[in-house]
Amino acid sequence: MTENPRTEFNLAIVGAGPRGTSVVERLAALAQKLGESAVHVRVTVFDPYRPGSGHVWSPQQSPNFLMNTPASFPTVAPERTAQEIGLSFRQFAAARGDGKQMSEAHAAQLRAVTDGTYPSRALYGEYLEHVYDRSVQALNSHPNFEVQHIPAEVVAVRPLTSGYQLEYRKAEQKRGSETALVVDSVVLALGHQSAELNPWQKQLQRSAQNAGATYMPPSVPADLDYSQFAAGEPALMRGLGLNFFDGMAELTIGRGGFFRETAGEPGHRFEYVASGREPELIVASRRGTPYWGKPVVDQFIPAEITLHYFDADELTGRLAEARAGNPDAALIFSRHIWPSLHRDILLAYYRQCAVVCSEHWDISLEDFLAGLEEILDAEHHEGNQVWLGKLREYIAQFPQLAWLDVPALARPFDQHGFGSSEEYQEAVRAYLEDNAVHSAAGLDDPLSRAIMTMNLGRMVIKDLVANGVLDEQSRIEEVQAHFEPLVEGLSSGPPLERIEQLLALSRAGLVTFVGPEPEFSFDEVNGQFTAASPWVDSEVHTASILCEAMMPANRVKQNNTELMVQLLADHVARVHSWNNAEGDTLPGSGFDVVGEPYRLVNAEGLAHRGIFVLGLQLSSFQWGTAIAAQAGDITNPAARTLKDAQLVVNEIARMVGLPYNDLQLGMSSAG
Repeated sequence: MTENPRTEFNLAIVGAGPRGTSVVERLAALAQKLGESAVHVRVTVFDPYRPGSGHVWSPQQSPNFLMNTPASFPTVAPERTAQEIGLSFRQFAAARGDGKQMSEAHAAQLRAVTDGTYPSRALYGEYLEHVYDRSVQALNSHPNFEVQHIPAEVVAVRPLTSGYQLEYRKAEQKRGSETALVVDSVVLALGHQSAELNPWQKQLQRSAQNAGATYMPPSVPADLDYSQFAAGEPALMRGLGLNFFDGMAELTIGRGGFFRETAGEPGHRFEYVASGREPELIVASRRGTPYWGKPVVDQFIPAEITLHYFDADELTGRLAEARAGNPDAALIFSRHIWPSLHRDILLAYYRQCAVVCSEHWDISLEDFLAGLEEILDAEHHEGNQVWLGKLREYIAQFPQLAWLDVPALARPFDQHGFGSSEEYQEAVRAYLEDNAVHSAAGLDDPLSRAIMTMNLGRMVIKDLVANGVLDEQSRIEEVQAHFEPLVEGLSSGPPLERIEQLLALSRAGLVTFVGPEPEFSFDEVNGQFTAASPWVDSEVHTASILCEAMMPANRVKQNNTELMVQLLADHVARVHSWNNAEGDTLPGSGFDVVGEPYRLVNAEGLAHRGIFVLGLQLSSFQWGTAIAAQAGDITNPAARTLKDAQLVVNEIARMVGLPYNDLQLGMSSAG
């Protein structure tokens, strides 16, 4: 069923990074299937940056900034079959850019891409621009579509009796000289937004300004002014995630140093040759170590990694039955999900342990696996963890096997004290060397298989969250507060190459680790930042520069761009809130939205008919919104962002009056 046909429809897409580009690409896929009709669709794309790559993915940024997913995974379009518009990144690489004009350096990088390659963000930006340009070309060649890009920042969206008024300002315009545009529908694909600092960060910033020191707040890595890091001088960096590794590379390779390959074993594959222009990096995070470096495999989650006990279809089926008598029934992570996923993780680990070790045992591989699976297969009431104790007793019979304490993997130095900084540096290097040995072995390594199994579970849990079947308090207090640090720390780390490079820099004395649970402050007397760990008996580290090696907070109440502030202040949007077990109402991180596609909800609780939200601002309804969409079938749970874009286009077409039955584009196949 369609709405009353109209002759003209105006759509605004605010944000032309990956999510906005996916919408444009899906519109192009729609246009390709339509003949000429009576309606004209005018699409206006707003982004002050080059559309496609947007702010974060500019091809002009440093080549030292790498993605943290292999080339086989990320995409902004379904994989192309026949002559469809869609094109995944791996197809783009296989086609050597498919006619895209790019620098010779990027062309050479593209030729070297394989499924297991971790490409630079600049190279991925080339792909994003290619998809955007091809999609716009296809739309503009259709008699019923027209696309224009306005390089401007949208500063307000105001509902009208019919439609919406956007106010935007170009870079050369002064505040108060905004231009207005009235449209029928708006897609908010805003991506990363700047955010207010928390109170302690503000205090550090004020202290630094007063003393002439340098405080670098959370930021997109490409926006940082790395010239502020003085050669040979100490510099504090808080955070050991991907932003840190970007900075590490820029302050070493980017300053003329290089990593020389050696013939060493994993953990000893590089030595660093300094240029003399590097700063001395003093680095810290709550864990005390960086995220675990990724296993060396070609796929983000290889086909060999499967789930046996954690069955999402079974869980949702049982939940549907429960909701027949109790509409508020929901899944509890600790009760319904973790016991099953935990068994899958341990099954993957000990199965591979048996392959590696069983030749030294008195029993056969088959008998060991039979005993293992007998314990894991045993029926228990919901949430029961008795099997865990029985499994520990079983594993203890095999001296070659150690117990895998999965939750403890998130806290590698929990409750460990170190008598000196030197002792701690050695401990971290040993940890990173162990990481390198495990990850280099790929699928042959038991721990790598366990980690990849947990990551597969994460992708399934993301889908359960998006489908609204997980209890919200459980999602926030169990999934995001406890499971997320565990799985992120093990599955969202850098490519192994970066771990090897960090080891080389540590041995060269250019990186010093502070320790777990670091405490940062500012010494007003000496005009320097300080950092120390309560778990390391060491002198306090000092520096005149502190860099927050992390992205700005993804919380809509904290985001401080003009548009985000206006949407909340004028009641066009509201923050999603939730009630805990004590009955307290607490703010979430994202906008309040409803349905699929996700419509923005105003302060009175009413959904806007024509404002749709994609991406990071959906964090109250989707977990892990920053993760890219997976190449392949658009119905794959890991391709959620592609599905969201498709649903937006479906709904826009329905509003325009196009035949709805023609819109199953890519929803049931890889095309």
